[in-house]
Amino acid sequence: MTGMTSAARAHLEARVEAPPATTVYELDPLRDARWETLVRKHPRASVFHSVAWLQALQSAYGYEPVVVTTCPPQAPLSNGLVFCRVRSWLTGPRLVSLPFSDHCEPLVRSSDELDFLLSALRSQVEAGQWQYVEIRPTDFQPGSSTGFSRDITYRLHRLPLSGSTEELFQHFHKSCVQRKIRRAEREQLCYEEGNSDELLKKFYNLLIITRQRLFLPPQPPQWFRALVASFGKDLKIRVASKDEYPVASILTIVHKQTMVYKYGCSDARFNRLGGTALLFWKAIQEAQDNGLVEFEMGRSDQNNPGLISFKEHWGAAGAELNYWRYPSRPVKAPRPWQTNLLQQIVPLTPACVLRTMGEILYRHIG
Repeated sequence: MTGMTSAARAHLEARVEAPPATTVYELDPLRDARWETLVRKHPRASVFHSVAWLQALQSAYGYEPVVVTTCPPQAPLSNGLVFCRVRSWLTGPRLVSLPFSDHCEPLVRSSDELDFLLSALRSQVEAGQWQYVEIRPTDFQPGSSTGFSRDITYRLHRLPLSGSTEELFQHFHKSCVQRKIRRAEREQLCYEEGNSDELLKKFYNLLIITRQRLFLPPQPPQWFRALVASFGKDLKIRVASKDEYPVASILTIVHKQTMVYKYGCSDARFNRLGGTALLFWKAIQEAQDNGLVEFEMGRSDQNNPGLISFKEHWGAAGAELNYWRYPSRPVKAPRPWQTNLLQQIVPLTPACVLRTMGEILYRHIG
């Protein structure tokens, strides 16, 4: 049972092995109710497998979701890999599991089952149908026979919600978390939550400021509107304000027994007030009050130690998260002039222009 973590191996040992597969089938997860049933029942299915997430990707970016499986039509669905067909004149056609998703575990019962499905997709690449195929598993990993290779490595952080809220608070870093929460309370920051148009506007204005600080255009507003429309009350925008001026905001989504932190933004001029810490604490308290078992804090770049430390100061455990790709990405020499150009241009670009850039570019980079 090579190529599996202990968690995946334990799950497999509790199941009866399926007979060898001989055919790969495709289904539309937005129309075939079997996919939603599998996601609801499968222990490793996340928010990124959900029909709501797939609907938002299709609505905002025009991506076409598809599931590959060894289960024939009309048979109960016992496995599946979900992808989006990304067709771009700028970056080429590809299968990605999934765009703008931190991770997406293959819902399979064995490494052999995964390798069989990936080999079928590799054949599509070799036939010229796709430029490449990419997967983002948390537990399973492709076997060497598939030809898939590691592409990018991140850190994924999760915070277990065991114990009381008081016990959780005591495990937070005293200087980096506890004191900031207390500072926000002393500053009497105004706290708002919901998914109204007004809160979405406050969130998005802060997102533009944050992305500009990172030398990047913001995600298009239609992406966040699509998320709100798809998830409804399971999605919350939380905003902290000082004297009616928004200083920090985060976006969370609840799926099954997990609350997922997906986006965060702030006005750095007010970071000392502890607005972001207050919002995380409010979200964690709500998750625990509602009986959830985990607060997922998302992926971090390996070369961003500051973000990794921020998450670990909350007591979140980090794990290696590998993205896999076939064929492997061509090795290119770094072009520092591109980074330098962005660092010079983006801070001077008006917010309306950055917003337009995001609306044009993001559908090509998923």
